[in-house]
Amino acid sequence: MIEKIRNFCIVAHIDHGKSTLADRLLELTGTITKREAREQFLDSNTLERERGITIKAKAVAMDWKGYQLNLIDTPGHVDFSYEVSRSLAACEGAVLLVDCTQGVQAQTVANATLAMDGGLEIVPAVNKIDMQAAQIDETILEMENSLGVFGREVLRVSGKTGEGVEELLEEIVKRVPPPKGEPAGPLRALIFDSEFDPYRGVIVYVRLLDGSVKRGDKIRFLGTDHEAEVEEVGLFKPHPVKTDRLTAGRVGYLMANIKLIRDVRVGDTVAPAGDSKVRRLPGYKEPLPMVFCGFYPTGETDFEGLKKALERLSLNDSSFTFQAETSEALGFGFRCGFLGLLHMEIIQERLEREEGVSLIQTAPNVTYEVLADRGQGTQQFRIDNPAKLPDDQFIREWREPIVRAKIITPAEHIGVVMALCEDRRGTYLKTTYLSPIRVILEYRLPFAEIVYDFYDKLKSGTRGYGTLDYVVEKYQEADLCHLRILVGGQEVDALSTIVARQNAERKGRSILRVLRKEIPRQMFEVTLQAAIGKKIIAREDISPLKKDVTAKCYGGDISRKRKLWEKQKEGKKRMKAIGRVEIPQEAFMAVLRAGEEGE
Repeated sequence: MIEKIRNFCIVAHIDHGKSTLADRLLELTGTITKREAREQFLDSNTLERERGITIKAKAVAMDWKGYQLNLIDTPGHVDFSYEVSRSLAACEGAVLLVDCTQGVQAQTVANATLAMDGGLEIVPAVNKIDMQAAQIDETILEMENSLGVFGREVLRVSGKTGEGVEELLEEIVKRVPPPKGEPAGPLRALIFDSEFDPYRGVIVYVRLLDGSVKRGDKIRFLGTDHEAEVEEVGLFKPHPVKTDRLTAGRVGYLMANIKLIRDVRVGDTVAPAGDSKVRRLPGYKEPLPMVFCGFYPTGETDFEGLKKALERLSLNDSSFTFQAETSEALGFGFRCGFLGLLHMEIIQERLEREEGVSLIQTAPNVTYEVLADRGQGTQQFRIDNPAKLPDDQFIREWREPIVRAKIITPAEHIGVVMALCEDRRGTYLKTTYLSPIRVILEYRLPFAEIVYDFYDKLKSGTRGYGTLDYVVEKYQEADLCHLRILVGGQEVDALSTIVARQNAERKGRSILRVLRKEIPRQMFEVTLQAAIGKKIIAREDISPLKKDVTAKCYGGDISRKRKLWEKQKEGKKRMKAIGRVEIPQEAFMAVLRAGEEGE
């Protein structure tokens, strides 16, 4: 019965104990046995267990005292906030967890706001009460002030020892409302996640709002207009368990022999085939990628192999975007968009481990506009790859994307944040006080200045309390230039970037310093240069490997040694003329690290 179902998730800042609390809930409800139990049970991915973080949201159905409790364990890191927003749409309630040794943190506020905006019932709780450093009363006071919860409603639990977990389950049953829906109506389900199985096709994770679905039903995906016949439905307990049917209010999975990845979209609505009256559900707001870079196949991986791997991964992670592009240095590849640097690292590692592809990753960039003369008067071009730029002599005007950024920070860190924004060519707009201790600073910033490490610098400068939200406003004229990187006299387009002219020399020197360390020495001298147009603005040399050709000479006239040295010099000159320098993967990451190197 729909009145006996509770759908909830656990939201918190990273490392506040969500996955450990989920372990205790699974044990207490008897969903897993003592023999099966292990730490962070729901973090099944190898990467998640290695790094100790949750990357993907996990759904699990638990039976407790006649109720079915559907838990969705969510990530805590800001790069995976899109996973959190998708999970919230499948729930009626959220356990808001705060580590009482650290207090309220940035993602606590962000995730609580997401849950409240979604109209979810909040069940507040403080975790880690068994620790010596626990500051329970102070943390509850912080929650009252920053999250607007009542102190008397905050539950005290320990995910490690299990203390207070049963009371938490009782509160969830009591306070989280049952799902609203029409069990007798036509099928209407929201796709909140999906994955690809090489043997069974696409597995769709759904939350049923109305109706029911069983094996043999004909269904239609309203967004892609694809029809299919259901082969299997089931629940996660926490492993997939086949059931006869899924009914309104439940969270589960369905398989319908869907072979093509493009037939399924996260946020789409599942409806009965042939029923044109079913209204589409709102779905999800598209995520805004913050970091872009190129992925190119290398080794035994070909373009098509990489494309299929990216398609499978994007099905499982819809906040990751990609489109095809070409590089003279690296050939055919893809320009990919990510929510942050950690997200980029995780995607690269998942591609290499899960999909078995070998790839080269280039430095990140953003899209620019240029006005240039191309023989038919001045034309406007949109540039998403520096290699596509016309010659400098034809460019009349550069335009870069400008964002309006809102930065929420404690008042004590205003100076640090303002200095960071000024350093990134920001224009101050206004300050708004949320409370005596928290403010919103608004700035206009070039998108290129925040795309790499701005968020990391903001977090470290504000001790983790600073949060950033931005929207791209317009393209604005700017004094930019095309910074070309030459290795052995040959331009490497994958290392070229577009930078502010005032920072070009510093950036060029930083890149060359890192390249000098990363490119192995050759039998001939390798010259590294940074150039704007025809003008060289920075240079580094990698000295050649040397062999002592005069080692076998003893005694005699010096002219014999000179003759051997001259012969060696001629050989190295010939090598330099025909030799090619192979640039390793680490060198393509040089532009990424150049900012740190320069500072």
